[in-house]
Amino acid sequence: MYRLFPGWALLVLMVALWLPQQARATHIVGGELDLQHQSGSQYLLTLNLYFDDVNGSAGALDASLMAGIFDKANNLRMADIPLPRVSDTFVSYTNPACATGSLRTRKLVYQSSIALLPGTFNSVAGYYVAVERCCRNLAITNIVDPGAAAQAFYLEFPAVVRNGQPFVDSTPRIFPPLGDYACLGQTFYYDFGGQDPDGDSLAYDMVTPLNGHASSMVPAPAVAAPAPYAPVVWTTGLGPQNQIPGSPALGIHPRTGRLTVRPNRLGLFVFGVRCAEYRRGVKIGETRRDFQLYVLSCPQNAQPTVRVASGAGNAFYQPGRDTLRIVSDVARCIRIRTTDPDPNTRLTITTRPVNFTGTTPVFTSSSVGTVRGPGAPDTLVTTLCFPNCADTGGRVFLLDIIVADEGCSLPRRDTLRLAFTAAPSLNTGPVLTSSFPPAPTAAPVVVTVARGDVFTATLAGTDRERNALVLSAAGQNFDLGSAGMTFAAQNGAGQASATFRWAPDCSLAAPATRLVRFRLTETEPCQPIPRELLVQFRVVPTADTVAFELPNIITPNNDGRNDFFSMPDLPTDFCDARFATVRIFSRWGQQVYQSDERGFRWPGAGAAGLYYYLVTYTNGRKLKGWLEVAP
Repeated sequence: MYRLFPGWALLVLMVALWLPQQARATHIVGGELDLQHQSGSQYLLTLNLYFDDVNGSAGALDASLMAGIFDKANNLRMADIPLPRVSDTFVSYTNPACATGSLRTRKLVYQSSIALLPGTFNSVAGYYVAVERCCRNLAITNIVDPGAAAQAFYLEFPAVVRNGQPFVDSTPRIFPPLGDYACLGQTFYYDFGGQDPDGDSLAYDMVTPLNGHASSMVPAPAVAAPAPYAPVVWTTGLGPQNQIPGSPALGIHPRTGRLTVRPNRLGLFVFGVRCAEYRRGVKIGETRRDFQLYVLSCPQNAQPTVRVASGAGNAFYQPGRDTLRIVSDVARCIRIRTTDPDPNTRLTITTRPVNFTGTTPVFTSSSVGTVRGPGAPDTLVTTLCFPNCADTGGRVFLLDIIVADEGCSLPRRDTLRLAFTAAPSLNTGPVLTSSFPPAPTAAPVVVTVARGDVFTATLAGTDRERNALVLSAAGQNFDLGSAGMTFAAQNGAGQASATFRWAPDCSLAAPATRLVRFRLTETEPCQPIPRELLVQFRVVPTADTVAFELPNIITPNNDGRNDFFSMPDLPTDFCDARFATVRIFSRWGQQVYQSDERGFRWPGAGAAGLYYYLVTYTNGRKLKGWLEVAP
């Protein structure tokens, strides 16, 4: 017997039947919330939602979602925050060549700027944010009724004020999203670790994903409900520590966030990861990522191997037994040989420091490529060289040498841990010599230079190790060129030479001092040993001496010889010492002649006898003498 429904009732029934199918077609892959401090009280709230682009319904691509903020102490609703969609991109594969048509994931970003005011968000218990959405992928194999299972995206954050002081915190960012699949019976690894902008300590663990309150009837609630949020229900035999079965089952490193699993069952598996942040040993927040991983049947891919030649001949480094010693008088390079039983697979070699930071060895030949024979194993041989200045300080450093193939879904790897010690080349330092006088102990060389004089000195540097040398000179608190000093150097390998020249001019008052630092440096050794010479130049006035001889007798009889008195060899004018005047006096002190011309000529006073002269300069310098006028 059939029962007829009125038209409106039939429509309601059709909608009721259609809505669950639409919800079950959303195929949400996973996601996480993120809260980042911007400035002042402003924060940026973000939801990263991952969507199955192969099986998902385009109608489930929400233009916006609603986030709720609640007080952890009492689940009191603090705010509802609309999150509009701001971007839509695809998640990349680790190895794009391994892309499969059955797996394509979108990353949808929902975001809004919010104000967390100190007067409002000051609960000692802290707060949590939640966004609820349904539904999950129908094909998930490790939870009960996956098509009706929802998701509650969840994070916790502390009060923005503590003890009356601002308390700024950004949640840890879990990244990157997972775009890959795992292969049955093969080890799968992925870095799910994050970073914390505040430098807080992060700890990871596996948790059961949250189901929340959304349902296939109400897939996108108008507002998020407060906690508690019901978890998903695992299928028989599975749980938080066995979310993807295998040997080992899916696990995460508590400090690095590295996921590892060697699955033993095909299917699509959902899993949950929690990242908690600690400041000074106290937990202040957490964020969760809910995601899924396909386990597919893949072609077998053998693991490549890596070996290091430990010296001449066919000897190879033995991990765990040998320690490579890199010293100055032997080759600082090693040969690395890798092989892969699978032919026609490109190999890549990389290095990763284990217990040290700083400069690492570099490849001097290709670290990517293959040398193949038809159907033969792939082979890659490369050279790794340690820097000349590598120095472990007597400690043993550990370096991982990693070879990877291009197999799917992820490269198969082999890691060789190399233990090594290194010491830089020995250096005795250069020798600096000069024409300067020897320097007294712990004091500069002192050189006296008169204004107007020219001072010249030479310097030379030599080095037994033939390191490149550079001679330089620098004035203390003055520029050499501006002071009229010149320094010309010829630098080279194992030797250098230079000439210093200075003629103090009138711009420098006397007395004065100038301090010049001459430096010989090496540009090549790991631990350069510089040599220095400090010279103090003391500038003094021109010496007060008369470097000429005057005739002390004249015969003004017009015979062309000694007819007048002159002083053509007077000291030349220099700076403030300039000729001013000459005066001639009789023996009784009476002035008989005066001139302000340097080229004066006095023919006598018309009477024979003894006379005296006085020459004065503008700086007060005086030259005195006598002369006789013969009849």
